[in-house]
Parts: sequence; structure tokens; C-alpha cells
Amino acid sequence: MMMGTSRRAEALALLGIARRAGAVVKGTDATRRALRTGDARLVIAAEDGSETQLKKVLPLASARGVPWRKLGNRDELGAAVGSGPLAVVAVTHPGFAEQLQERPERD
Repeated sequence: MMMGTSRRAEALALLGIARRAGAVVKGTDATRRALRTGDARLVIAAEDGSETQLKKVLPLASARGVPWRKLGNRDELGAAVGSGPLAVVAVTHPGFAEQLQERPERD
């Protein structure tokens, strides 16, 4: 197993814990709302998310000074938060956001 794969799995598992703690909003619309209200602390986008969906979210995140990163594909991102495939989620808890930013997917 490559190191990158285990770090990816670790980050996805942490995202699942954040969801169970009520610290994740799922999907493009909910993520945009969290960015507009100032609740989003980190945006996570799927590597295979559609350009259209990402363009709705990532410029808004940048404008609001909210960091973002790519993690997994749509199926993996959705599964991590107990959902179907998702292009984007937002982490609303500062502690989880910080931990997820510190876990690079690859070395």
C-alpha cells in the first residue's frame, strides 16, 4: 500500500468522524450557504467533481478566505460522509478543519 493511499483513507475517515459530530455540510448548495454565513472553515472538493460545481464553490471560498483542498473522488467523498456521490463538502468545526488541512493526501 502506498503512503498516499493510507493518508487519503485517514483523511476520509476523519471526515466521517466530523460528519458524525455534526461538523460537515454536504453538497454544493449547502457548502455555498455555509460559506456565505461564515460557518465553513474548510471546503473539500472531489478530484473528479464537475468544473461547473467547483466553479460555484471554490471562487466563493477564496473570496471568503476559506481554505480548500481536493480529496478523493465523488464516490469516496460521498461515502465518507454517509451520502451518495458528492462534488463538495464543507467542514464547519475549526478543529476538524485544521486536522484535515494538516493531512496531505500524498507525501
